Amino acid sequence: MPRRPSPLVRHLSTRDLGASQTVILGELRRVILSGDAPPGSSIPVDEVADHFGVSRIPVREALKTLIGEDLVDHRTGGGYTVAQLTIAELEELYLVRGVLESAAHAVAVAQATEADDALAIDAYRALDRSVTEDDPIAYHRESRNFHFALATPCRMHRLLGMFDSAWNVTEPVQSMSKVATPERLQLHRDHRAMLDAFLARDGDRLRVVTERHNAQLDHVIAALPTDTGMFRWTGG
Repeated sequence: MPRRPSPLVRHLSTRDLGASQTVILGELRRVILSGDAPPGSSIPVDEVADHFGVSRIPVREALKTLIGEDLVDHRTGGGYTVAQLTIAELEELYLVRGVLESAAHAVAVAQATEADDALAIDAYRALDRSVTEDDPIAYHRESRNFHFALATPCRMHRLLGMFDSAWNVTEPVQSMSKVATPERLQLHRDHRAMLDAFLARDGDRLRVVTERHNAQLDHVIAALPTDTGMFRWTGG
């Protein structure tokens, strides 16, 4: 009886035999960022190689890149796993995200165009739909899209690259999908206020609302359960 594929391999969406390292890297990154392979999940090199019909070499090279992105951990003799954070590290990354976002907003409100406004409105509508449908997974996904819609008009590619990288490291936790409904509604009210400030080109108001929003996020992160195996334990 054939062995059932690991959870990570089951979520790989392509059987492109002989796939390039770039394709393998993209697929592994997608599965990790989607939360389909939670932090701590094993990444079996042989299974991934068999799935794509390649040797271990391109798989290991792809994993090496993901280690550099802080998405994968590797221990000698222990194999590869989806990286785990401590709660303190997750809180620090949310702080970094907030600082980068505020810097992007300061420029974005001055440079945004009508096309940017339309993208921001569309992103908000998708987020609003996830709230109406009480879909926490979609809420997590659309929250990211909305935040990037307000930041992207800054056109500062290095800053946006750092923002994207910092956000990626937090993605496997899927924090916003674990928010209880009352907190989700409060965060969503902040999103509406952020959009209104952005459309009004009111940078000061956008800064105040975003700071309030990020303070609420701090409480959400602090309340996440730590006994699920998702977080790295630092106790003695």
